[in-house]
Amino acid sequence: MPQGQPSMVPEDGLTTRQRRNRPLVVVHTGIGKGKSTAAFGLALRAWNQGWPIGVFQFVKSAKWKVGEENALKVLGASGEGGSVDWHKMGEGWSWVQRDEQLDNEDKAREGWEQVKRDLAAETYKLYVLDEFAYPMHWGWVDTDEVIAVLRDRPGTQHVVITGRNAPEKLVDFADLVTDMSKVKHPMDAGQKGQRGIEW
Repeated sequence: MPQGQPSMVPEDGLTTRQRRNRPLVVVHTGIGKGKSTAAFGLALRAWNQGWPIGVFQFVKSAKWKVGEENALKVLGASGEGGSVDWHKMGEGWSWVQRDEQLDNEDKAREGWEQVKRDLAAETYKLYVLDEFAYPMHWGWVDTDEVIAVLRDRPGTQHVVITGRNAPEKLVDFADLVTDMSKVKHPMDAGQKGQRGIEW
């Protein structure tokens, strides 16, 4: 196992083992590509550890076939690692204008209510809340409530939230935050997304 050394040791009364096993809130935000991809990479690691995984896709179309969905479902059903449940709550796209996504508002709230029930029941060890930054940014789901629920979640449940425009309060609260910046993208040169790269 890699032996990274922390830059400081807090005076929190925890042992090294207790601190190492603390459940994390992870945020992948920014305008660059790779936020969801990185979250699904963490899900692969969790699967390998035998953790039950819950993926909750907010905003993206329920009809859209995400490549990672099939792969993780097959792995989850293999019996070799953790289980994988995949939940889709959206009908539209995360980059579509808000007024064209009114149906998504109710679906996002319903999805968040399900996440809250699962957190209370400790259903999963890893939660991937894909594109969940958008419902908070648009005011569909209250950021303060999300933070309170995550702060008070029982057990050792890790939560990964992806999406552009993650609210500053969430960024301040999270344990690990990565801002994906864009240097170049093929779409800048007029190339549409392609199979195996975008989905």
